[in-house]
Amino acid sequence: MKRSRSVGASSPLNGIGKQDGDSRRKRKLAEISQALNVTPVDVAVLRRMAISEGGLLTDEIRCKVWPRLLNVPTDILPEKLEEVERENNKDYNQVLLDVQRSLRRFPPGMPDEQRESLQEELIDIILRVLGRNTQLHYYQGYHDIVVTFLLVLGERLATALVEKLSTHHLRDFMDPTMDNTKHILNYLMPIIERVNPEVHDFMQQAEVGTIFALSWLITWFGHVLSDFRHVVRLYDFFLACHPLMPIYFAAVIVQYREDEVLDCECDMASVHHLLSQIPQDLPYETLISRAGDLFVQFPPSELAREAAQQYSQQMAASTFKDFDLTPEQQQPDTVLRRRRREKQALKGAAAGAMVATAQPTAARRFVRLAVMGLTVALGAAALTLVNTALEWAPKLDLHLFP
Repeated sequence: MKRSRSVGASSPLNGIGKQDGDSRRKRKLAEISQALNVTPVDVAVLRRMAISEGGLLTDEIRCKVWPRLLNVPTDILPEKLEEVERENNKDYNQVLLDVQRSLRRFPPGMPDEQRESLQEELIDIILRVLGRNTQLHYYQGYHDIVVTFLLVLGERLATALVEKLSTHHLRDFMDPTMDNTKHILNYLMPIIERVNPEVHDFMQQAEVGTIFALSWLITWFGHVLSDFRHVVRLYDFFLACHPLMPIYFAAVIVQYREDEVLDCECDMASVHHLLSQIPQDLPYETLISRAGDLFVQFPPSELAREAAQQYSQQMAASTFKDFDLTPEQQQPDTVLRRRRREKQALKGAAAGAMVATAQPTAARRFVRLAVMGLTVALGAAALTLVNTALEWAPKLDLHLFP
């Protein structure tokens, strides 16, 4: 008799997996409740809960925890929000167009009247935040982030959290120019190079650039994922971590699709088309774990110089023509061949696993943990992510790229 692939230790069919899952869920709920009820609130535990498998579990919990992760005191929020002036507002027409095109971001089957009311609230939140913070500039895709907060939190709480998020995590996307956004995207290729030099060199040779990941980054994947459960799971993770975590998650998606990438025609149009069509059935918990591992192994401080060098080279050589999807930025084949020989030599016995370049002992330990088991690695990586996040989160006044 053929054994079903779905039957196993984690399957509810044998009763064990379901009982274990229910037990873990109850433990997590108890830990979250305890962290919320102590004085002061244990934000470190809440961050760990948001990062670990399953995230924050329910929208009811997110309403309590997301404000804590962003250091937004909910007890002093005004009971009534100020009216929004739409007439003569420079952003209104573009915001209206984007919101009208956002039908798929609302739950299927929602009555038209309810959806239209939420769309009006969405417009008001965006214009209200921009009106309070005139240094911020609206960008297309911003509404994809705001609608997620609206659907989870409601207008009043969403307004407060979106304002904090916009002046911190999203601040670099809301500059008058895209310079800082492009700089953040420049972290992507150095991460991929460390994890998979072969994929990195293939993408370089195809001259695909990083534009395929732009909508991922500036919408926190809200624009490209159709299942709302996956979107809020990622938001749990991103809110609990360093603001650059979405670019690490982008890197693990590319790594996960290694075979598809290498089987693709090595030209810009083909590779861009492949990567820009993000699969909807990704193993999200596994990828979250891997992104955490990568952040531990290759922190932003280690990548900053390469990202800055890429920025400088692109500005001088191609003036970011890759953002127009034109094949102007080219590297000599001799350089690519030399780089490939060097990277192949480095792979050695580590072929098929993560590339273990010279790292501190702690980082090497995380590499071993990642190879031994992602579940184990997540626990260790999560602690480091929590500590890293806590270094900047209480002040929340960091502008990543001055």
